[in-house]
Amino acid sequence: MDDVCEGKDFSFPRQEERILQWWKEVSAFETQLKRTESMPEYIFYDGPPFATGLPHYGHILAGTIKDVVTRYQSMAGHHVTRRFGWDCHGLPVEFEIDTKLGIRTRDDVLAMGIDKYNEECRSIVTRYVKEWEEIVARTGRWIDFKNDYKTMDPSYMEGVWWVFKQLYDKDLVYRGFKVMPYSTGCKTPLSNFEAGLNYKDVPDPAIMVSFPIVGDPDNAALVAWTTTPWTLPSNLALCINANFVYVKVRDKFSGVVYIVAESRISELPSKKSKADGLVASMQDLTLSNSKSKGTKDAEVKNKPDTRSYELLEKISGSSLVGLRYKPLFDYFLEFSETAFRVVADNYVTDDSGTGVVHCAPAFGEDDYHVCIASGIIQKDEDLIVAVDADGCFTDKVSDFHGRYVKDADKDIINMVKGKGRLVSTGGITHAYPFCWRSDTPLLYRAVPSWFVAVEKIKEQLLESNKQTYWVPEYVKEKRFHNWLENARDWAVSRSRFWGTPLPVWISEDGKEKVVIGSISELEEKSGTKVTDLHRHFIDHITIPDSRGPEFGVLRRVEDVFDCWFESGSMPYAYIHYPFENVELFEKNFPGHFVAEGLDQTRGWFYTLMVLSTALFGKPAFRNLICNGLVLAEDGKKMSKRLKNYPSPMEVIGDYGADALRLYLINSPVVRAEPLRFKKDGVYGVVKDVFLPWYNAYRFLVQNAKRLEVEGFDPFVPIDYTTLQQSSNVLDQWINSATESLVHFVRQEMDAYRLYTVVPYLLKFIDNLTNIYVRCNRKRLKGRTGEEDCRISLSTLYYVLLTTCTAMAPFTPFFTEVLYQNLCKVSVRSEESIHYCSYPSARGKREERIEQSVARMMTVIDLARNIRERHNKPLKTPLKEMVVVHPDTDFLEDITGKLREYVMEELNIQSVIPCNDPLKYASLRAEPDYSILGKRLGKAMGIVAKEIKAMSQADILSFERSGEVTFSGHGLKLTDIKIVREFKRPANVKEKEIDAAGDGDVLVILDLRADESLFEAGVAREVVNRVQKLRKKAGLEPTDTVEVYYKPLENNKNILENIVNSQEQYIREALGSRLLHHTLTPPDAVIFCQEEFRGVSGVSFVISIAKPTLVFKSDAILALFSGNKKHADGLQTYLSSRDLSNLKLEFHVGNGKITVECIEDQPVVDLELGKHLFLGVGDYCLSRKQ
Repeated sequence: MDDVCEGKDFSFPRQEERILQWWKEVSAFETQLKRTESMPEYIFYDGPPFATGLPHYGHILAGTIKDVVTRYQSMAGHHVTRRFGWDCHGLPVEFEIDTKLGIRTRDDVLAMGIDKYNEECRSIVTRYVKEWEEIVARTGRWIDFKNDYKTMDPSYMEGVWWVFKQLYDKDLVYRGFKVMPYSTGCKTPLSNFEAGLNYKDVPDPAIMVSFPIVGDPDNAALVAWTTTPWTLPSNLALCINANFVYVKVRDKFSGVVYIVAESRISELPSKKSKADGLVASMQDLTLSNSKSKGTKDAEVKNKPDTRSYELLEKISGSSLVGLRYKPLFDYFLEFSETAFRVVADNYVTDDSGTGVVHCAPAFGEDDYHVCIASGIIQKDEDLIVAVDADGCFTDKVSDFHGRYVKDADKDIINMVKGKGRLVSTGGITHAYPFCWRSDTPLLYRAVPSWFVAVEKIKEQLLESNKQTYWVPEYVKEKRFHNWLENARDWAVSRSRFWGTPLPVWISEDGKEKVVIGSISELEEKSGTKVTDLHRHFIDHITIPDSRGPEFGVLRRVEDVFDCWFESGSMPYAYIHYPFENVELFEKNFPGHFVAEGLDQTRGWFYTLMVLSTALFGKPAFRNLICNGLVLAEDGKKMSKRLKNYPSPMEVIGDYGADALRLYLINSPVVRAEPLRFKKDGVYGVVKDVFLPWYNAYRFLVQNAKRLEVEGFDPFVPIDYTTLQQSSNVLDQWINSATESLVHFVRQEMDAYRLYTVVPYLLKFIDNLTNIYVRCNRKRLKGRTGEEDCRISLSTLYYVLLTTCTAMAPFTPFFTEVLYQNLCKVSVRSEESIHYCSYPSARGKREERIEQSVARMMTVIDLARNIRERHNKPLKTPLKEMVVVHPDTDFLEDITGKLREYVMEELNIQSVIPCNDPLKYASLRAEPDYSILGKRLGKAMGIVAKEIKAMSQADILSFERSGEVTFSGHGLKLTDIKIVREFKRPANVKEKEIDAAGDGDVLVILDLRADESLFEAGVAREVVNRVQKLRKKAGLEPTDTVEVYYKPLENNKNILENIVNSQEQYIREALGSRLLHHTLTPPDAVIFCQEEFRGVSGVSFVISIAKPTLVFKSDAILALFSGNKKHADGLQTYLSSRDLSNLKLEFHVGNGKITVECIEDQPVVDLELGKHLFLGVGDYCLSRKQ
């Protein structure tokens, strides 16, 4: 393996760019697709974004989720085609061209020419494709841009035609009117989804209007409230709720009689003075919870005095139905036979208004449905819409012809007042929808449209939804289910230009209609060659009337498809089904996986579901991940204008794409919750995840290289099966933990629960670095012998390799970097980690060992907490620790296999087990409210009281049996928390003995000073200073040096005695002896030296020197028969050699080498220990032996 730099010098972004370039050179993605093409298909649908803007965090988040899942599925044995798609049609594109060219009306487009206009649109569709490709690739996502699909491609558009034709043949298409949010700025209706994108708080008039009942003996008038006075000229009905009680009241001052809902009488204004035959209220009136057209969340203020009115009569709502009233205006008197009467519907509520709603069916969705249901207008007849595409009154409303409706509000109110019908006037500030593109107020307006009859298949939709699997599930069960349950017929046409044209041709008299389902069908029926399906290529094409030439020809309707219909057709159109790929589609439909944001429950997810259910009676997808929204750090929507978030490429440039990916995946946003994006959070991933992971890898590489430096054979990992037989408990533990990791990740990834996978992976990496590597440093550094060193290094090697493979879908760059180097010491079968099979369980899992090590770490953490509380640093040795736990297996492990690690980590001399919970602790039982609360409901209080009353004996019995019953409720160990509280021995102070517990295990630490521990404490301090000095000198762990110490002042003997008595610990900790300064050779090269004073009462100087050869001069002189010149020449030659190479030569020669390269000198054989030593330490050791 190649040497690796320190973590602080490792640039994650630069390494990612290197890997990205390498992937390009070897065509990694294309190679993976080629290698897996014989494997089972895994069908992934990628929702098409618009290419008219650059990708943001929402795109990167969804793209990361998609990439993680598809990479995993590829490694798990599937062929996963990943084609990028582009949404090319629709308002976003047209709006940009309108802005660019100054186009304001439909006539402007027609004057310019649809052909020129559409080609302008086409020219900008792919404007940012190159930038998209660069950014998406830089995030690590593998997806095919070369073989992408575009919704403007003729093959895709033909697929959309086929879908529509199938729906038409199934009688699921009709032409009608629908009241929709209408943008006068863009001159087109919007979907409800689009209408919800841009609400603003705006002031509007709020008025009450009277509608006198024809023939009422008291001349009573129904009172309706509205915030849209401009709709009053089109009033055709009044709607009440038949279930409400209404009241007839007389104004005590004016004598005027009104009818309103009983619960809303308080909203009638107080009457003070008369004017125009009735009393005008000069008060501002604002009503609560308004549900008038285009309003949201209005608030109440200034409630009037209800004592102004005399109750004449209570009336049931149902008795009002059918009553006629006097029209407010005379513009629609031709409807008098059916209109201007009272109807009923439950959409009228008693939490707002007056309980009476004025209905203008052309301008309210509920109004339209009520008027259809009541026979006031007919569904199959043309509806008169008195407002044009620009939002101005038509000549039907003669008094206001040509005026923009909202500008006419004030004059309409004055006219109503002049007619004596104005009951009150005021103002309201409420949330009102604006066009998300033109930023103009939306009008709710009836427009002619082509519809998919969604209401006909509502039950099938609900059944299709049951067949899908969503993460998180509540989005499917609640949000999406509710949306489907309340689904209305879907208007799929738009009166625009740049889109897939509706394939409907109609005769001049409207009696013959042809719906085309393919290009070939159009060519056959029209006799015209077709090369493109956009309007300017086919609008001129006519089809002969089948009844004969005297009936003229059929011409295409002008509408184009809503782009949501196009994207909903994606599963069929992107592979040109059914014109191509029939077998591929029919074997793999529904698709396996989709993923987008929460907003798509009313967008793409919905349109996919509607079309697939209508076509095939089943959902379009099987599995779905729904992500939440990525917000700015302040919780607001990310805004380019406000610049309240860092650009994605800035974050990637600073910390790398892998860190950004892991930050996003390991956040609430993967559970469809919002995420406040913090750049510091991405840095936190680098610091807490990648650097520890990298350091574990670097530790492996350094110590593998050290074997060669020390003259041993190069590192080659031991066979995996052989390693499974290791007797070392931490080897057994990490091997078992790795098996558990693989099992868990496979289980969760197969369930699409990414949010559970990442925390588990991160915890595993934390355990690898902080338990296995940390506790095994001696073995990994070779301090316990070469064989044990190779076993531990090989174990670490395979664990890192498995971890990298498991993490590859999540962090594709970093895992590739590590894999490329790790595989240099092993015969590898795969060129890239992403060609590897995903790990599968192949060894045994030792649950007992995993649990014991987990508890060991708890013991270590608890003991450290005690030390911190009493200001006892780890360098201070302590005599004794008692571990209290009822599990004898654990106590056996903690005082047996794991004892050495516990003692070293905590710097204690002995570990004492205790399985008597009452010897050092009292027990207390507490109910786990988080578990029992939901289950027990009202019984929780009684059961909780009984749990808390459990005696010590009851608790011990419960722990043995694992169950107990209270008030008829059976409880398990997981339902009750057993709290162990320390019971300090008599006559012992807290500062002498203290304890800590976590409810499971109790740790007791003896904090009393012990003179016998003094020497161990000093030795630990000395070692600590040496290692800090090594780091200060910039030494690598593989660098061989000799360390000398020089005692200072009057405590020389103390330090020398400590070094001698603690020699084994010091040698194991440093990897070499600590040498007395008097042994320093005169020619030693000292490159780092520092004086330390007052360290545990001793002072000393530490010197770090380059190893110096020690020659046995007499033995060397004897080699040359006393020739001192030859002896000096040999010593000079050997001293000039690189120590590592020299050491390796002696190792290869079993401690012997032959020197035959010195000119004019005889060949001699040298032997370590007989003629020379490779360092002062070796020389001293031989003398001691």
